Amino acid sequence: FFSLLNKMDRMERLAAPHTSYSTDSTRAAAIQENCRTQPARQKWVAAASVLCMIATVSVMARTAANKVEGSHLRVQPTVASGVTTTTAVTTNLRNGRPASAALPPRLDAQVAAHGTTVTPEVIYSTQGVNSSESGILFTVAKAILAFVPFAALFYGRRMFVSRSAPADLHSVRTYSEFAASEARGFPAASPTSLAASGHIDFLASTPQCRVALVSGPRAHKHIRFAVFAMFERFTEKAVKVIMLAQEEARKSGHNHVGTEQMLLGMIGEGTGIAAKMLKAQGMDLKTTREEVINIIGRGEGQVGVEIPFTPRAKKVLENSQEEARRLGHNYIGAEHLLLGLIKETEGTAIQVLEKMGVDKEKIKYETIKALADQSKESTLAGVGTGASSKGGSDTKDPTLAEFTVNLTEKAAQGLLDPVIGRKHEIERVTQILGRRTKNNPCLIGEPGVGKTAIAEGLAQLIVDGDVPETLANKTIAQLDIALLVAGTKYRGEFEERLKKLLDEVKKSDDIILVIDEVHTLVGAGAAEGAIDAANIMKPGLARGELQVIGATTIAEYRKHIEKDAALERRFQPVTVPEPSIDECIQILHGLKPKYEEHHKLKYNDDAVEAAVRLSAQYISDRYLPDKAIDLLDEAGSRIRLQHGRKSVPEEARELVQELKKLEKEKKEAIRNQDFENASLLRAQEKELEERVKEIRAKHKSENETEGETDASPVVDGENIASIVASWTGIPVEKVSEQEGTALLELETKIHERVIGQNEAVSGIARAIRRARVGMKDPKRPIASFVFLGPTGVGKTELAKALARIYFGSEEAMIRLDMSEFMERHTVSKLMGSPPGYVGYNEGGQLTEAVRKRPYSLLLFDEIEKAHPDVFNMMLQ
Repeated sequence: FFSLLNKMDRMERLAAPHTSYSTDSTRAAAIQENCRTQPARQKWVAAASVLCMIATVSVMARTAANKVEGSHLRVQPTVASGVTTTTAVTTNLRNGRPASAALPPRLDAQVAAHGTTVTPEVIYSTQGVNSSESGILFTVAKAILAFVPFAALFYGRRMFVSRSAPADLHSVRTYSEFAASEARGFPAASPTSLAASGHIDFLASTPQCRVALVSGPRAHKHIRFAVFAMFERFTEKAVKVIMLAQEEARKSGHNHVGTEQMLLGMIGEGTGIAAKMLKAQGMDLKTTREEVINIIGRGEGQVGVEIPFTPRAKKVLENSQEEARRLGHNYIGAEHLLLGLIKETEGTAIQVLEKMGVDKEKIKYETIKALADQSKESTLAGVGTGASSKGGSDTKDPTLAEFTVNLTEKAAQGLLDPVIGRKHEIERVTQILGRRTKNNPCLIGEPGVGKTAIAEGLAQLIVDGDVPETLANKTIAQLDIALLVAGTKYRGEFEERLKKLLDEVKKSDDIILVIDEVHTLVGAGAAEGAIDAANIMKPGLARGELQVIGATTIAEYRKHIEKDAALERRFQPVTVPEPSIDECIQILHGLKPKYEEHHKLKYNDDAVEAAVRLSAQYISDRYLPDKAIDLLDEAGSRIRLQHGRKSVPEEARELVQELKKLEKEKKEAIRNQDFENASLLRAQEKELEERVKEIRAKHKSENETEGETDASPVVDGENIASIVASWTGIPVEKVSEQEGTALLELETKIHERVIGQNEAVSGIARAIRRARVGMKDPKRPIASFVFLGPTGVGKTELAKALARIYFGSEEAMIRLDMSEFMERHTVSKLMGSPPGYVGYNEGGQLTEAVRKRPYSLLLFDEIEKAHPDVFNMMLQ
């Protein structure tokens, strides 16, 4: 019963943090009150126990006294032929001598009636004891014994279960500290003291510890509680190490995670400081795993869902926490786990390290040195001191590093693209940044003209030292507004983040924030009753405490920033126009080496010029240099892909397809347990693999003989034209081939479909030839014709023939029946509805058709029926 109460008390104490208390301080106060009242409860426990003992002992003593008082005969009827005897024998147990006595009248009559003999038998007797007194005593004893447990269960359960207060519990101020103490286990004399098990659940949203309620066969039943003070302070890499360690234990069939599995997890993580240090000592995952198996062997293979940690592995976790605290780090990373592992001088992991000849002291020294260097780099970059971070990196950076990208550091590492031209805009930005107040430039321009590139160019100039003294030691940091807002579910969280970030910028005094799409500041984080980012930043922007380079489009600037006069006056607009064709060609020549290195090919000058000129001519919904750069990039990707396919012979590709089919058949045979067929398929598979290797080796040797091995593919103007065709639908040959012959034969090709009409066909051909040689305004159509004549002479057929011959397909002709536009208001159907009318954002029949297929022929059939306003629109 007391064991049951003990379990229930544990369950109540574990459930209380989640249900009974709303704040950490309330929980801590309740715990302290519980500890202060325990002595009184222990007195009640002692009193209740004595009461139970007195009641029980008194009843037992009285019963024992009555038991030796005496006995009488129990009559058993027996049959003896011809004999009827009535005999009573009483044995006095006190004096040990028999005595004769008569049976009671009722029993005597019963014996006489049956004619039986009586055999003497000593039985339990109540002779000399009042039967009513005996019943009362038993009833009272039973009532006391039954009442005490039920009273404890329903009214005083807390009296019977006590817990000794740990020495350090009165210093607990928050539930996080209490949970951490619970996880370590309180030193308690009471049998109800709680100690954490080694079960760590990483499948939940946060790492959780499972605490065993009971010991023995029912120890697998647990109640979860989050270990806020410990595992929430682990970095992602440290958590990954623990998960990999559990996976290693599961693979090897062990039902626990030891130091050896943690060592394998550190190596398997691969990117942290711990993995780098171990690999620098010549350790790799495969070799280390073999050494571990040689030492401890493989397990039985039956592993539960939850894999507990061994006591030594728990000690490593505690050591890592101590190492992080000693180094002044706020979070525990994989490197701290490595230091904790080395600090634990015994265990399988230490044996593995010694057997593989690893210098533990050197690893410890190099790890601490790497942490110090990393902290130093963070300090020089203007992001604070190093400490282990919660994120993917192993150093804890302040809020600035968490929500910004250091463009100056990337420029120093050569990770930014070169900025060609834009000297005037960069100079203008530098002048504004040198002002005392309102020193915040805002780059305004169409999307794709290079607004963000100007900020990157300024970072490169700072690194090169080609800036005025006022900007010599500045750091350009690009702020991610979306990351700043992400995860702020409750009111005040966003404001707190932004306030911390702005405070860090003010303290450093050498940070220039770059905010791309600066219009997103308006309304960012503004919940009900909250303040958006723009209003929070206004005071600092006005006083010059913050320096911000904004970038946004013209439309967004007018829509969001111009409407807020207080915000607009704090920014100085800098217009970034679209570069000219010549400037864009220079920009692409400067970027060409980057793309050549990425795609492992070459771009000739024709490709660069074609990318600029063709994009300017045929891609009208985007802006230079963005569209020209995209053309260059996609052309390189296509050529590299084609070159890669050519490097593999066609015969080898066919054999590879056969290999895939054989592999599927083999798996199907194994699934059907047809192992004989599977072995035959495996033999065929090996044969095909050998043939593929031979064909590839032969092809490679032939290429080496022809001297084509080292030749990189080259992207030319024709390849760029092919990309333009895929984007716009313009046939490639109409752009890139020499069109002189085709244009000279244009009349002949049209006459193959249209008989006669020599004058009309000749006029069309001459107009098209003039346009193709450049004797026209590039902003106007190729040519405009008015076909006049009676019904049925071939006006529409001539337009169809021209679309088929010159534009490549009759589908390139957009036909509009002008009889549908006889009313004045129908003009909006061509161009779209004006603002404020229904269908404003849908576009018109003419504009949408041309936008979908810009290289096409427009046919206004029966145009004389259209309203005069249609002619006015076309005239404009």
